[in-house]
Amino acid sequence: MVSSKTNKKKNDVIKFSKMLNDKKLSALRSGNISVRHNNGFLITPSGKKYSSLKVKDIVFVSLDGKYEKKYKPSSEWRFHQDIYVNKKEAKAIVHAHSTCATAVSTHQKTIPAFHYMVAVAGGEDIKCSKYATFGTKNLSRNIIKALKNRTACLIANHGQVAFGENLEKTFELAQEIENICHQYINAIRIGIPKILSKKEMKIVLGKFKNYKKG
Repeated sequence: MVSSKTNKKKNDVIKFSKMLNDKKLSALRSGNISVRHNNGFLITPSGKKYSSLKVKDIVFVSLDGKYEKKYKPSSEWRFHQDIYVNKKEAKAIVHAHSTCATAVSTHQKTIPAFHYMVAVAGGEDIKCSKYATFGTKNLSRNIIKALKNRTACLIANHGQVAFGENLEKTFELAQEIENICHQYINAIRIGIPKILSKKEMKIVLGKFKNYKKG
């Protein structure tokens, strides 16, 4: 028998998966969402439109990558697995093919400190992982490297991923990343933006830490 706690988490995954569509962070069935659960995580299934998701569709994957074969998790379950293994503080993950983040990711470049809000991802810039085929272990390794000292990154020629202490805050972080990418695209249309110094970003990061504690 499935516990009420498990059902609540599955319903939360469905709720925020539908928000990927509603908030235009991802279309139809692209992107994926998960939450840490017991010794693994609950994740959206492969190939299903979010608008049609049911509680029974949400798949449990253990931290060693095992799941019931009659259920098929998202093709990107491997990087969810590795984030949960490598980032003990990660309780939820949002992966989106949001328009602006995806556009910036096709340049395979780090977003510099053109605006202090890049600190929202935890550092003085927002990294972009190296390219690898979707659903592969290589992609997972590349994402973990790009997430060093960060809570979000771009995925080359693919999109973005964010993690956090719960689904609500993680979804908000993904929205912030998309907005930053939108601003960056507009900034570089004018020319090369002035970049904030490492000294200033250190101050900003300190203020962010205090802000989050308050």
